[in-house]
Amino acid sequence: MKLDIDGLQVYFPYDYIYPEQFTYMTELKRSLDAKGHCAVEMPSGTGKTVSLLSLIIAYHMNKPLEVTKLIYCSRTVPEIEKVIEELKHLLEYYKKETGKDPNILGLALSSRKNLCINPAVIKERDGKSVDAKCHALTTSFVRARAQHDPTVEVCNYFERFETTGKEVPLPSGVYSLDDLKEYGREHGWCPYFLARYAISHCNVVVYSYHYLLDPKIADVVSKELAKTSVVVFDEAHNIDNVCIDSMSVTITRRTLDRCSQNIDTLNRSIQRIKDSDEERLQEEYRRLVVGLRDANVARETDIILSNPVLPDEVLQEAVPGNIRNGVHFLAFMKRFVEYLKTRLRIQHVVSETPPSFLKDCAGRVCIDRKPLRFCSERLRSLIHTLQLTDIADLSPLMLISSFATLVSTYTKGFVLIIEPFDDRTPTVPNPILHFSCMDASIAIKPVFDRFQTVIITSGTLSPLEIYPKILDFRPVNTASLTMTLARTCICPMIVAKGNDQVAMTSKFESREDIAVMRNYGNLLVEMSSIVPDGVVCFFTSYTYMETIVAAWYEQGIIDNIQKNKLLFIETQDSAETSLALLNYQKACENGRGAVLLSVARGKVSEGIDFDHHLGRCVIMFGVPYVYTQSRILKARLEYLRDQFQIRENDFLTFDAMRHAAQCLGRVMRGKTDYGIMVLADKRFGRYDKRGKLPKWIQEHLKDTMCSLSTDEAIQMSKRFLRQMAQPFTREDQLGVSLLTLEQLQSVEQQKRVESRAQQA
Repeated sequence: MKLDIDGLQVYFPYDYIYPEQFTYMTELKRSLDAKGHCAVEMPSGTGKTVSLLSLIIAYHMNKPLEVTKLIYCSRTVPEIEKVIEELKHLLEYYKKETGKDPNILGLALSSRKNLCINPAVIKERDGKSVDAKCHALTTSFVRARAQHDPTVEVCNYFERFETTGKEVPLPSGVYSLDDLKEYGREHGWCPYFLARYAISHCNVVVYSYHYLLDPKIADVVSKELAKTSVVVFDEAHNIDNVCIDSMSVTITRRTLDRCSQNIDTLNRSIQRIKDSDEERLQEEYRRLVVGLRDANVARETDIILSNPVLPDEVLQEAVPGNIRNGVHFLAFMKRFVEYLKTRLRIQHVVSETPPSFLKDCAGRVCIDRKPLRFCSERLRSLIHTLQLTDIADLSPLMLISSFATLVSTYTKGFVLIIEPFDDRTPTVPNPILHFSCMDASIAIKPVFDRFQTVIITSGTLSPLEIYPKILDFRPVNTASLTMTLARTCICPMIVAKGNDQVAMTSKFESREDIAVMRNYGNLLVEMSSIVPDGVVCFFTSYTYMETIVAAWYEQGIIDNIQKNKLLFIETQDSAETSLALLNYQKACENGRGAVLLSVARGKVSEGIDFDHHLGRCVIMFGVPYVYTQSRILKARLEYLRDQFQIRENDFLTFDAMRHAAQCLGRVMRGKTDYGIMVLADKRFGRYDKRGKLPKWIQEHLKDTMCSLSTDEAIQMSKRFLRQMAQPFTREDQLGVSLLTLEQLQSVEQQKRVESRAQQA
């Protein structure tokens, strides 16, 4: 299908288009024309990805100098693969319609763990071990050593890529992670470094948020990307949390103990170098006198070594004299580590700002701010000079050096909290130092400043006005789109009480109430008896879920549920959860049906889609507020109030409702799908919470559905399921989605006229 979007010809690879897809592309086009940032909410399951790709690829092909590259950021590997599949389908359609190859190069990029094909490396279990092993086989000094000593092990895939792979450009096409691995095996080249190298000349790159938002990774992977690139953050409802996590550091007593061991190890390495090749240390010292950038310190291939949080003007300075010498630097780090150990010897909670911490540090151990700023870069230089290959064990010292650099670089937007014990084990002394970022805009500001258009989009961005505040940017366009439906295929409802008229709520005061737990259990028993196939339940936390399940077991509710369906539970162990999901899917596939108990903010709520029979009903047990007694959260709420005038309760409600909406959206994955959405808490009926749900859910949440008892909810659900069971044709199913292009364009034209009239 060919579309005309405000004068831009767009190829859309399907036979029909939804009105909201057309409107979505129109909103994106306006943002690209204005060369500004935007935030657009698009209902779940309405073809957001293909609309985005169709519009931006068309814009790139028509105006290649204005939009040179699409950087598509997603959260999980399955979501990255979905985007790549849609892009392949789109470019095949281009080729079919135009009769020529569109000459677009698109690829996915992920970690070494997902792209490595070296048998000696991929046998490692976790990502950090894979990174460390890869570094040990590909670093420059190991390769130089291998030229004189054949017994030194190197990665042959990397060697062949360095010698021949860089000379041959990657052919146009779309490459998934598996495609890159297959291409690498055919040519004998490393797929990971092939993808990293190809980023600079590809048209579309799809990778994780962290490749742009985490400064430790972004400077290594994404620093070559042009300003004329368009950045898309998909499923961006949690983008502020990703920004904060990328700039925060947590230090324990064990971290500091291992850090001391790292310092001893490096001291021994320096002593060996002194005995054999002292000139190497002298050469490093001479280079550091002229500044880290001018010294051209090699940024090694491993992102573990990189922590570029320092501004460029600081890196042009000479490194302070007291840490230029390797031995002196390690003595400096040892003194800093001992200081941190004394700070962790506390009996009460301490909260302070970075300047206060630095003042105390200078007063107690005479450590100034300036050398702390260079710790991260200085450590990397030292590791490079010592030619260390086994760097996985040095991660504690790298963490401390990152903390030293961060705490001395940023004076605002951070808080330092030291707690005498972990919240999970309050009776066991286990001091923890949290250096937490309060301001999400610190991490994302370089992205907004650097690229001409950044698109923030998701199915659950309501209320839209809060994102420009917490991310500190001025959008040229914001829009919240609704879903056009020929038949009402979603049935949201708020269940406020049980059949005994006891209110349903997860409020802290009512959590131990046996009647509330029993009512929640009876609701699930009744729903599992009438809803076919899969039922997905979300609780506010793992602790609350464990408490409820234990009470249900004692009351015999678990047995009643299992009479209707099989029962599976999400745990904090990812392997166990993956197995539970697999068996849940099998139970739904063979017709037995299943119930999955999971947690808001968990793995199931964020990255898993329960389309069609895998999720006919979703139940949200309680309002998923974040743990409000967290001192880090309290500090962030105070910061948001002071800096952005966002009231604490407003932010907490916004955060809870975006996660509730995300949980509800898991079961609605398209217009041919249908599902029941149950919000089981009387507090959802208040307008301050209802009003923060996405428009496409609010439209179907009638006033009569906002304070139901269990029996009323069951009757409503039965009626809805009977309606969905009626036979229908394709035209009935798509309904208003089969509007002609002329009708769609006239609707858009009418909207523009009305908008201008309102502005006038």
